[in-house]
Amino acid sequence: MKGKAKDIGYDVKIPEKVCKDRNCPFHGVLPIRGKILEGIVTSLRMDKTVIIERDYLRYVPKYERYERRKSKIAAHKPDCFLLKKGDKVKIAECRPLSKTKHFVIIEKM
Repeated sequence: MKGKAKDIGYDVKIPEKVCKDRNCPFHGVLPIRGKILEGIVTSLRMDKTVIIERDYLRYVPKYERYERRKSKIAAHKPDCFLLKKGDKVKIAECRPLSKTKHFVIIEKM
């Protein structure tokens, strides 16, 4: 089954399940480029879309300290990934898939 998936150019585990999703980087025609981010799945309520929450630190020069921030990113979920709320995932930037989706899931960690 792993032989049917194409190499996306990044060191990630290829999903076991094979899907027929056109916007899957492994089994479809969607190229990925740009940023690679990690986050936690917080919402699975939309069809083929998940909300990923990222926690990061931002330096504030005035106080010479870091502040904790978080952001939510909408990402495309190909059918070959079986996710649940709280899973840690790796997402990659791709072409815009909708008004808010510019990322696709490439690995469940």
